[in-house]
Amino acid sequence: MANKKADMKTIVSLCKRRGFIFPGSEIYGGLANTWDYGPYGVELKNNIKREWWRAFILKRDDVVGLDSAILLNPKTWEASGHLKSFADPLMDCKECKERVRGDQLLESKLGDGAAAGLDFASIYAKINDNDIKCPRCGKRNFTEPRAFNLMFKTFQGVIEDSTNVVYLRPETAQGIFLEFKNIVNTCRQKVPFGIGQIGKSFRNEITPGNFIFRTREFEQMEMEFFCKPGTELEWYAYWKKYCWEWLLSLGLRTENMRMRDHDQKELSHYSNATCDIEYEYPFGWGELWGVASRTSFDLTAHMNASGEDLRYFDQEANDRYIPFVVEPALGVDRTLLTFLVDSYDEDEIGGEKRVVLHLHPRIAPVKAAILPLVKKDPVMGIAEKIYRGFKDEGEFLVEMDESGSIGKRYRRHDELGTPCCFTVDFESEQDGKVTLRDRDTTKQERVDISNIEKILRDKIRGV
Repeated sequence: MANKKADMKTIVSLCKRRGFIFPGSEIYGGLANTWDYGPYGVELKNNIKREWWRAFILKRDDVVGLDSAILLNPKTWEASGHLKSFADPLMDCKECKERVRGDQLLESKLGDGAAAGLDFASIYAKINDNDIKCPRCGKRNFTEPRAFNLMFKTFQGVIEDSTNVVYLRPETAQGIFLEFKNIVNTCRQKVPFGIGQIGKSFRNEITPGNFIFRTREFEQMEMEFFCKPGTELEWYAYWKKYCWEWLLSLGLRTENMRMRDHDQKELSHYSNATCDIEYEYPFGWGELWGVASRTSFDLTAHMNASGEDLRYFDQEANDRYIPFVVEPALGVDRTLLTFLVDSYDEDEIGGEKRVVLHLHPRIAPVKAAILPLVKKDPVMGIAEKIYRGFKDEGEFLVEMDESGSIGKRYRRHDELGTPCCFTVDFESEQDGKVTLRDRDTTKQERVDISNIEKILRDKIRGV
């Protein structure tokens, strides 16, 4: 299926018009870079999280779940290096006051990795050497870069002083490392095994943007897979493939995706291999999923800082060691945006333009719509009975839609990505059937009312 590519303006408009995503605090003029997920957006978001949890936790014997705190002891961020090095090079244009990240400005002109491994002074020099200008006013008159720590700072308790400073976590990973020993002791897990969690993170980005692609408040689906030193690159290759196949299983198209391995100069100080699964968004290629081999950096850092022995004891080998870690880290919001962009399509039916989201049925916010052809009994009574049967189960979202012509109702649910519409008509009482209309093909067929639940479940499972 060759979907029509949409620009970001079209996606943003669709999200607001159909109740996926709204600007945050809009009645007060908004708050920059904040977004609220509407009734259909929250369903889509929850479905994505549910599918990740199912594939990475529930279906596996070697991964367990966790929900760690957002506020962690500040010593956590000292040990992990976030207080010292989790900073962006902040620069201001002296002419128009535009605020930019020096590394992003450099890479936007010279390509990915152009700023990798460079200190702030080198970034500044390279910007000047290549005559890189302000993206807003076109002049080259920047302040020198200054460090801007990305962590949100707040205070715990009633006294606002340095002894009560805490930080909103910039990633969920550190909570996993802090609980490694407890999980080994209580869950009988043996290396190799993973700990996964879904949770909110916060980064005070200098230049957020592109809708929900980069926000200051975001949700992560993150897993740390602990393995024996020397096996980490095998597991790194395994998880790259596993993540790629998960995206394909939910309908992402390969022609819009690529894997990009970081070269040596791009690698973080704690990594011996990193790969980004990238997607071609309307604004260009961007990181969707990062898979990193983090070595034993984090556990070693926390062991040294806390004094706790975080080594793993291998009873079979009678050996004690600090495990290496492979981390697949994925943003929920960015994943949701990716599925919206990838599934968007426009076609023409009966001379009229149709907008449709070809979302995989497992993540579609509304699984089915029950459409009474007229607002009269027995049609309404049959439709209500079918609808109530799904609502009473409460397993997934099904809507009864009785407003507008049948054609307009079809179009509305095409835009929501609803896989199936079941239309109840005057003949339904006599033949015990309804009309099933498929979102992707628009084909219609009569099906038995008694088979509706099976038809829908088969559709969701991909049978």
